[in-house]
Amino acid sequence: MQYPSLKENATIGVTAPSSGVPQALHQLLKDAEKRLTKEGYSLSFGDTVWTQEKAMSAPARQRALELQKMMESDHIDLIIPPWGGERLVEILEHLRFEDMKAKWILGYSDTSSLLLALTLKTGIATAHGVNLVDLRGQYWDETTGKWEAVLSTKGNESIRQYSSVKYQSEWDHENPTPCVYHLDQPTEWKTVSRSKETIQGRLLGGCIDIIRHLVGTPYGDVKHFQNEMIHGEPLVWFFENCELNTTDLRRSLVQMKLAGWFAHCSGVLFGRSSANQSVGGYTAEDVYQELAAELDVPIAYDIDFGHVPPQLTLINGARAEVEVNEGKGTVVQRFVP
Repeated sequence: MQYPSLKENATIGVTAPSSGVPQALHQLLKDAEKRLTKEGYSLSFGDTVWTQEKAMSAPARQRALELQKMMESDHIDLIIPPWGGERLVEILEHLRFEDMKAKWILGYSDTSSLLLALTLKTGIATAHGVNLVDLRGQYWDETTGKWEAVLSTKGNESIRQYSSVKYQSEWDHENPTPCVYHLDQPTEWKTVSRSKETIQGRLLGGCIDIIRHLVGTPYGDVKHFQNEMIHGEPLVWFFENCELNTTDLRRSLVQMKLAGWFAHCSGVLFGRSSANQSVGGYTAEDVYQELAAELDVPIAYDIDFGHVPPQLTLINGARAEVEVNEGKGTVVQRFVP
């Protein structure tokens, strides 16, 4: 495993490997730039960021080329896409992963297919966390704002994050708060066992709607990653569900299991979700209970990551210890090779 490190006054490359930002919303990018510049960062925007048509920022080859240039550039220190989207998977075959420098990519949603593919292919750690436009607020809530400390962690050091106090029950895009989010509901981390759980292993995961499409491709070779890059250590999977109903979620998890993704798995984390629509009385909790029984591992859910903010910054490839007890929890990540 290689862990990039965030340096002071870094230059952030902003490219849109999935969706760009339509003209009516360009102010979101300008607000994010203003806020991050105040923190000492410089931003370098790619052309793809400013356009959006047919559910993509630009044709796949163009998106791939811009990302590739930023990953190879000595002048870009980390990459934060504006947000996710729908069609990132199209660019993977056009990327030269072997030529990419070890630098952070931070994001979630559709971006998580790039994050997981890069880590599995190269052993370069990637950061599942906040999108660029969500960093535009006058201040960052304590959970979101931890992204800097996590990405600044040095090799063999560790970083601890805590469950949030409150989460946002629904988006109100027309009326953002000073920290963007409306954090209105008390956070409660839960376990299938309904008792204290401690889960240890190497983190891997992302948006399950998206990363399930890497199963069976050259970009989803979990076995090779586990054997060659993390010394055969157990995996802690983290999944967040954007749009799937419960039966689709179940089918996706079964597919992953049959593909061997859960071999030598020590636990699973599920993020909070506004999806998980029950089908015929079959609930998300049923899905979690069945998976826990099949894999015989602890499962925690309603954790702080995904499309229901705020979210932790979780590092693909890091060695983690997750503790959940009485609705609260901690995640300690250690950046070991």
